Amino acid sequence: MTPFVAELLGTFLLILMGCGVNANVVLEGTKGQNSGWMVITTGWAFAVFVGVVVAGPYSGAHINPAVSVGLAAAGKFPWAEVPAYVLAQLAGAMLGAFGVWLMHRDHFNRTIDPGMQLGVFSTAPAIPNRALNFLSELLGTFVLVFTVLYFTDASLSEPETTIGLGSLGALPVALLVWGIGLCLGGTTGYAINPARDLGPRIIHRLVPIPGKGPSQWGYSWIPILGPVSGALVAALLFLALG
Repeated sequence: MTPFVAELLGTFLLILMGCGVNANVVLEGTKGQNSGWMVITTGWAFAVFVGVVVAGPYSGAHINPAVSVGLAAAGKFPWAEVPAYVLAQLAGAMLGAFGVWLMHRDHFNRTIDPGMQLGVFSTAPAIPNRALNFLSELLGTFVLVFTVLYFTDASLSEPETTIGLGSLGALPVALLVWGIGLCLGGTTGYAINPARDLGPRIIHRLVPIPGKGPSQWGYSWIPILGPVSGALVAALLFLALG
């Protein structure tokens, strides 16, 4: 298991389960239809738990380009390794989203609302306001990365691995993401992860879904640049505080 494969598999599992809970809640005819925000945030927390368990011992379990960038900016991860990690994360996210679509094809076919269809894959603002939507993603990711940076001494050994979400332990990081979703996620759906939004959005664009609407590329930069900005702010504040 190489770090690249670990990041790919970890992000694949994250998105398979995370977008899977989205599908279970919003698509027509599922057992969990209309079960609500608590189910979605809890499902995403469990998704993070699984991704971290698998990837943690081998890559540090970044499973998020913003985490990789934030750790590199704080001097905790080599910048030279960031592109490979991000590529693995994006590929894993796309594979996970494709798996969700394949598994739920009958339910996509019954769901006539294109917004609900897209909501399985990607985030969207509850109230469109680009500045505040950007701020929402920035602050959510700031909390994630700033917390991770204060667990940097919990590096793993035998084998020694790069720090990441795995340095917190799978359960604490799952609780952290659950808390971010419950407390800060209601405005935009808390992507807090560029690969989590971009990879599935690409798959939404590519797969056949009856009555499918646009993939909303005009909004797509917010769940990319917002999380990256939040990670950089977290890194800068961490360095400033010494």
